[in-house]
Amino acid sequence: QVQLVESGGGLVQPGGSLRLSCAASGMIFSIYTMGWYRQAPGKQRDLVAQITSSGSTYYADSVKGRVTISKDNARNTVYLRMDSLEPEDTAVYYCNGRIKPLAGPVNDYWGQGTQVTVSS
Repeated sequence: QVQLVESGGGLVQPGGSLRLSCAASGMIFSIYTMGWYRQAPGKQRDLVAQITSSGSTYYADSVKGRVTISKDNARNTVYLRMDSLEPEDTAVYYCNGRIKPLAGPVNDYWGQGTQVTVSS
């Protein structure tokens, strides 16, 4: 069993910053990618940023220059640093991991989601 646990969401004023964390635990053989998606009310879940096992990164156009994804391999943890936050960044942020467990095939795993609200 593999679990992803997120932390770090909350209420922040426009222009402020937040750092989200996501720790993967359980019977993990290897992690291929980890990333962050977000879903605003009434909208689809969209990819925000992703990082591969080799450290390559991807950012959605809407967050480029304002967001940095990083990881700590020893802790199986991925971070999302968000700066210059805008009200449009308000959403539930979900951690995703494409992970090979000790038993079974590669699968996509999801965290429970953490709310980020940008408002004055």
